[in-house]
This record gives sequence, C-alpha cells and structure tokens, in this order.
Amino acid sequence: MLIDKKLEHHAKELQDLLNKYSHHYYVLDEPLVPDSEYDRLFDELQAIELKHPKLKTPDSPTLRVGAAPLKSFSQIKHEERMLSLDNAFDEEAIETFDRRIRERLETNDLIEYACEPKFDGLAVSLRYENGLLVYAATRGDGVTGEDITQNVKTIYAVPLKLQGNDYPNILEVRGEIYMPKAGFNELNQQAIERGEKVFANPRNAAAGSLRQLDSKITASRPLSMYCYGVGVVSNGPIAKTHFDTLLQLKTWGFSVVDKIDRSQGTEGCLKYYKRLLLQRDDLPYEIDGVVYKVNDFSLQKRLGFVSRAPRWAIAHKFPAQEVMTKLNDVEFQVGRTGALTPVARLTPVNVGGVNVSNATLHNMDEIRRKDICIGDFVIVRRAGDVIPEVVSVVREKRPKEITAITLPKHCPICHSEILQAEGEAVARCSGGLFCPAQRKEAIKHFASRKAMDVDGLGDKIVEQLVDMDLIKHVDDLYRLTEADIAELDRMGEKSAQNLIEALEKSKKTTLPKFIFALGIRDVGETTARNLALHFATLEAIKKASIEDLLEVSDIGPIVAEHVKTFFNQQHNLDVIAGLLQASINWPAIKKLPAKSQPLRNKTFVITGTLTSMSRDEAKEKLQSLGGTVSGSVSKKTDYVIVGETPGSKYDKAKRLGVETLSEDKFLKLLAGVPGFEPR
Repeated sequence: MLIDKKLEHHAKELQDLLNKYSHHYYVLDEPLVPDSEYDRLFDELQAIELKHPKLKTPDSPTLRVGAAPLKSFSQIKHEERMLSLDNAFDEEAIETFDRRIRERLETNDLIEYACEPKFDGLAVSLRYENGLLVYAATRGDGVTGEDITQNVKTIYAVPLKLQGNDYPNILEVRGEIYMPKAGFNELNQQAIERGEKVFANPRNAAAGSLRQLDSKITASRPLSMYCYGVGVVSNGPIAKTHFDTLLQLKTWGFSVVDKIDRSQGTEGCLKYYKRLLLQRDDLPYEIDGVVYKVNDFSLQKRLGFVSRAPRWAIAHKFPAQEVMTKLNDVEFQVGRTGALTPVARLTPVNVGGVNVSNATLHNMDEIRRKDICIGDFVIVRRAGDVIPEVVSVVREKRPKEITAITLPKHCPICHSEILQAEGEAVARCSGGLFCPAQRKEAIKHFASRKAMDVDGLGDKIVEQLVDMDLIKHVDDLYRLTEADIAELDRMGEKSAQNLIEALEKSKKTTLPKFIFALGIRDVGETTARNLALHFATLEAIKKASIEDLLEVSDIGPIVAEHVKTFFNQQHNLDVIAGLLQASINWPAIKKLPAKSQPLRNKTFVITGTLTSMSRDEAKEKLQSLGGTVSGSVSKKTDYVIVGETPGSKYDKAKRLGVETLSEDKFLKLLAGVPGFEPR
C-alpha cells in the first residue's frame, strides 16, 4: 500500500514536534505548550502510525507507551566495563583520596575535580549508533547487564534520537535512572488507594519499575534520568575533561543535572559537599552523597583503576538522615542470648526513603543517658541498612504527660527473672534455653551453616517445630522422625526424609563447630577454635577453671566467666549429654604444645587483596598458629598485613606506628614458623 508523501511528511513533522516538546518539558523543565495540546498531537500521530506502521520510526515518541511483554531479559555484555565507586564517609577519607591522587601523579599542584550529586537510583548504559538509541543495559556485574531497552524507551528524559549532527557514530552514555520524590509519593498514594503494597523508597521503586517484563508498566511509572559520563566513544573522547563532556551531552539532548561543578583540591570538594548537603532535603530527587572525579581525562588515564573502581573518582556519602517523630510505647524483645533490647514504637515516619515505625533504644543505660520517656518527640536516625535508632529527645516539645521507661522484672516471654550484672548495660532473661524466645534462636544458631550445618533446617521450620512442641532443646532435633516433620506446613514425605538425612549427616562435625553451636555467650568461631585447640577435648573444657581458661589465646576474664558459667549449669550439661547420646562425634584433636603456637598473644589485621591466598585462608593459618585476627587496627595490634590496594586500615596503622608486613614479608614470617609450609 503506497503512502501519501504529504502524510509521510506530516507524520515526520508530528514526531519532531512532539520530541521537541518532550525535551523541553522533561529535560529543560521549560514547557512550550499545555499538556492538552501535547496529548492532541500525540493521539493524532498514534492514529497515523496504527494505520501505516511503516511510518513508525525508531525515534517516534509513541514508543514511550511501551511494547509487548517480554518472556525474560536477555544479557548484554558491556564493551567497556561499568565500574563502581569507592565510598568515603568523612573529610579525612577525602584528604587521603586527594593525597594519593597527587602522590601517584607526582605533583603538589591542586587537582581540579568535577563534582556532581550521587543519585540514589539504578545505573544504566545507553548505546547510540548514528544518533539512534540501539540498546540500554543495566550495570549488572559491571561486565554483563540486562537488556532493558524496551523499558528505557518509555522514559521521556532519554533521547531516542540525538539532537544536532556532530555526535559520534558510536556513543555509549552512562547515567542513573531515578524516580523523582513527587512521582514516588504519588505512586505510593495510588497504591494505598488501591490497597496494594507501597514501595519502600524511590530507589526501590525505580529499580522495580525498570525490571518489568511488561514495558507498559514501566511507561506508567514516573521515571527520569541524569547522565554522569560516557563509555565507548568512536574517534576518541568527546572533550578533554569530564565536565566539558557533560556539557556536550546536554547539547545532544541528554538530561544533565544543573548541580554539576568544578572544584580545586580537597577544600573545594568539601565546600561543594557542604553546599549540596544543605540543599539535600529541598532537591526534587533523592541523593545520598556527592561524587568527585579528576576532571582531566589524561590524568584519569594515568591513574587507571583497580579491580572494580577507578582510582580517579570517589563517592562522598552523606551522613544518616534524621527525622522527628513521637515515641508512643516501648516493648522489650528477648534475643538468642537472653539480652533484652528496648524497642521504640513510633508514629510512622519516612527516614532516608524508608518508612520507620520501630527503632532500637539499645539498652537502659542509653535510655537514662538520653532521658527518653514514652510520649516524647524524638529524633530517629537511619544509616543505610542499619536498624533505625532513637538519637535524642526534642526537649522543647516534651509534653506535660510522659511516662518513664522501666526495665521489666520478669521476661516478657517466659516470665523468668530478669538479671543485670553489675557494670553491664545489658539486662538478660535468666530462662536460658528454656525461654521460648531464646529456644528458637538457640536452635537456629545450632543448625546454622557455621555451626552444625543442618541443611534444610530453616528458620520457619524451627519456629514450627518449637510452636508445635516437637522440640524444646537442641538435642530434641535428633529425636525427630519423618512422621513428625511431615506434619509441618509445606513439608512432604521427601522433604521430611531429606531433613532427617541432613540431621544424620550433621552428627559428624568438629569440636570447634560443636562448641560454637552451643551458643555460649561471647564465644564466636575464633574463640571456639582457640578453646578446642588449647584443651583438645570437650571434657577438659567443661572442667577448666577460670585460671585455665585465661591461658587460652584471645580469652579474657569476661569470656572466661561466661564459659565457666555455661558449663556450671546442669540444664546445659543435660542438653550436651543428650547430644552425645545422639551420636554426635568429631575427630580427636591432638593438643598442641605451646611451642607449636608461636604466634600466640600476637594480634594481626589484614587489609587489601592477597595474591597467594584468600584473606580467609590467611586468617585460618594465623589462627592455627595461635595468632588472633582482628577486623580493626588499634594500638594493641602487633602487625597489619598489607595486600594490593589496601584500605584505610593501612593508613591508620602508619598513623599509630603499627608494624606493617607486605605479603612477601608475611609469607616469610610464616615460612619461619615450624610446621608451616608456604604455598
């Protein structure tokens, strides 16, 4: 069917006009016509394209409404890797970053940085060929991402065809797709009205919207995008600097945030950070920090990158957001070790993009120190995925009627007496393994991967077993039958058989794992291992005095008291006897003489990447020789082992004067230890 030339020309005019109006509305924030006029022209073009599909070009604005649903996302390999950024949380880290840049470049001159907001969205890569959008992909693992082309085409801030005629034949643009605050609030309000689940924060909403197999759903969501850089560019870089590259992208129709700037040295970067921090709450989008990038591309090339991040860029994260709300009540939760944690029940409030109705009060000492009462208006803080906490009371808003928070005398779960040792902030239920709250957590811990490793015994199954009174203590696990397990929800005959087999398999363990599985207070994997290696048998550990326990590497008076108290309680000994009667066993351990632990009383910290072994392997070798491996550097640290691309621990070690060992020196140290054979 021949298409009238006038109709073809008119369709092209409508496409160009609508694309122009979209660019001004979504990118430049300068509407040229009322929404009703845009809708009229859009409907006209859509009618023409439906009747004459050949007139629908790859840059037609009608593509914004979505296409037929996909069965799944295909994979796209990035021609140039999409790197992540290292994070900094304080000014000292930024000063360290800048110093390393200048040291690598061997200059004392101020470095010029391009500064930009760090959006809380989803990173994507857009590839254009001859000015047309060819595909869009998520970051994925940095090497391979998901093909989200159909979904990205629905976002009006993304040009389907580049403006002008001076763009490269091949251009990959990297950016962040996000959901503006206003759109997010409206989307959640609509969900509430429909009785549907709301999104936790704008980032989750953006990510969930982009990963829809039905692009029509994506088209219905208020998504936008800002560009922050480029990937592959034919015929070399667009400009000599990052800042000028962003300005050039803007001329081709891309949305570039107006908060970008250039700063000289650390002082300039920190001024930019403080300026954006003050503006944060008033911005129409969520940001969780700012990004500094060495502006000059030639310097970026000299600096290069490490395995996952460029050396020439860093994200300076904002501090946790704080919001005021009312404390309506306090409840006490009982943990696995019997510790009571006061939890604030709050008037729901959005903190850092997440709706918060509960927050930890830590312990009674903190409550007294902060003078918190029920009925107070309080400041709630949330940092990343950390549990929200009550930071302080807003004294100016304290009502006349408030209620003091008091520690209960009896456990809210089992009604056992609550005990609080002198000098300790934490109060505990004295019910031990008999308290249902502790019982469930004790069994979950006992069955966990690093303990007895009972495959298939998940949290929900444990809770059902306890609730149905099929088990009261951990040794009851080994008395379960297939018939018992088959009664549980979603547990058929085969699942029951598998769990019984997993329990049988778990009977063959090691003494360190068994000790760790018992859940003795403050006895983690390392301490359990040290106890096993020092005493060699369970009987010796049970009979050990406080003085004996203090001879064990990494055990002090408090942990020694916990271990002694645990084995002094008859109900614990009864449970252990039940476990041994169930045929739990482990290989005998040959007790090591003191001379076989030459690193005893030495504390090590590992930072950076080791090439000859993993950090876990290095930790295990050190522990087997009596050494203690810590996660943080202090004046008590004896050695810091430094691998490739070390972090802030290396800087702290130098500052504290702690001896550092290169990987080569570390291996030589171990090679000189009897019984160690270097790889």
